Amino acid sequence: MEHSGVKEFTLESVRESLIRQEDTIIFSLIERAKFAFNSSLYGESSIEIPGFYGSLIHYIVKEIERIEAKVGRYENPEEHPFFPDDLPCSLLPPHNYPQVLHPAAASININKKIWEMYFKLLPLLTEKGPDDGNYASIAASDLACLQALSRRIHYGKFVAEVKFREAPQDYGAAIRAQDRDALMKLLTFESVEEMVRRRVEKKAMVFGQEVSLSDDINGKYKVDPTILSRLYGEWIMPLTKLVQVDYLLRRLD
Repeated sequence: MEHSGVKEFTLESVRESLIRQEDTIIFSLIERAKFAFNSSLYGESSIEIPGFYGSLIHYIVKEIERIEAKVGRYENPEEHPFFPDDLPCSLLPPHNYPQVLHPAAASININKKIWEMYFKLLPLLTEKGPDDGNYASIAASDLACLQALSRRIHYGKFVAEVKFREAPQDYGAAIRAQDRDALMKLLTFESVEEMVRRRVEKKAMVFGQEVSLSDDINGKYKVDPTILSRLYGEWIMPLTKLVQVDYLLRRLD
C-alpha cells in the first residue's frame, strides 16, 4: 500500500493517491499512443504460439504476471492480476502491508471488465499502421496502461472503506438491506465527478502538448485530451463505483 501505516488512512490521503494515479494513467496512455495499433497483437489467430491458444497480448501478459507473482506483486492489496488462475506463490518473504480493508476485498477483481474496456479504448488513442513486429515494446506499454487502470479502479475498495468509516450509520442500513441502488446514490457526487473530468482533461493538455522553442501554442496534443476526460467519465469512475458497491455489500460480513 502507499500508506505507511493505518493512522495515515484518511479520506484526504485516499484523494491524494487518486490524484497521483491520474498522472500515471495519463502518462502511460500518452506513451502507448506513440506506437501504432498493431492488430497482430490482439487477434487470437494472428500469431500462433505452440501449446497456447489465444492472442499474443494474452500470452505476454499472462507470462509477465507469473514472473511478477513470484516476486510478490499480488501480495499487495492494491494490485490485481488479469489472469489470476494458477499463479505461482511468491518466493519472497511476505511484506507486512497495513490491513485496512475487510477480508472480503480479496475476492473482488473486475479486471475482465477493465481488459474489455481498454481494448475498446485503444483504437481511439492509436493510429492504424503496418505490422512492424514491435510486439514486446507495445505489449509492455499495454500492460503498463492496464495495470495503472486496474490499480485506480480497484482503489475503489479503499475509497469505500474510508467513506464507510466516516459515516457507518449512513452506509450500514443500505448494506444490511443489500441495496445496490441506495449505495450507488450515496457514493455518487456529480459535481466531484465533473471536477475530476475537467482536471484530467487539463492535465492531458499539459502533459501531452507538443513543445516547441517558439512561444506559439499550436494546440496539437499527443493524445486527444477529450478522450481521456471521456475515459474517466464513461469508464473509470463508473467501474470504480462498481468496485465500491461490491465491497460495501460485503463490508459487514
